[in-house]
Amino acid sequence: MTAPVFVVDAVPGAGNFLLDGPEGRHAVSVKRLREGEELVLVDGRGRWAACEVLAAEGKDRLTVRVAGVHEDPAEEPRITVVQALPKGDRGELAVETMTETGVDAIVPWAASRCITQWKGDRGLKALAKWRSTAREAGKQSRRTRFPEVADLMTTKQVAALSRRPTSRPSCTRTATTPAARCHRRPPREGVGRPGRRTRGRGLPEELAAFGAAGAKPYRLGRSVLRTSTAGTAATALVLGRTGRWS
Repeated sequence: MTAPVFVVDAVPGAGNFLLDGPEGRHAVSVKRLREGEELVLVDGRGRWAACEVLAAEGKDRLTVRVAGVHEDPAEEPRITVVQALPKGDRGELAVETMTETGVDAIVPWAASRCITQWKGDRGLKALAKWRSTAREAGKQSRRTRFPEVADLMTTKQVAALSRRPTSRPSCTRTATTPAARCHRRPPREGVGRPGRRTRGRGLPEELAAFGAAGAKPYRLGRSVLRTSTAGTAATALVLGRTGRWS
């Protein structure tokens, strides 16, 4: 049985450590871990520690012995997905599946055709939900580095992001070049933009702005993908093409 993963603010050094709060409650009351069992602590930034349970107390306190601390290097190339805001809970679905697939950063994008608007407290709550989803999905998929979820960006800001010296594929319904032909070994970071509903279908001025910033349009296939699945499909393709899945 694989040792369960728990998230901490900072991975402790060798010695004893008390896991409490929500993660301690999950370990004691849900997982029902007991003396002698193993678990893994991660901080979501690459550091992790293999641990052995020493004792469980009450409903939310677990004392563990840290056997060893490790740090995983950041993956290369780094993959960023610019995700247009979908309706309902499809945004969390997109974040969840992209995290499980292996994306390194997610940028919420206020595209012109987005019906959903992140404004005021509602926008802050939505952003917090995306970040919480990335954390939970990273934990569930046993990642030691969780994806960063940036603040909401406008089209102008996304175009500026695309001007970095990186590979900049943009998956769009109107493109004619298959995404499978994208560069096999791009630079250290790849930036992609799935659209609101149909593989990057944006307004002409948005596509022009991305093109001026150096983005190259690609299509993922003949079928029309929702925005909640397009980013995951594009990420999987890039992971395979760059060797990160080899």
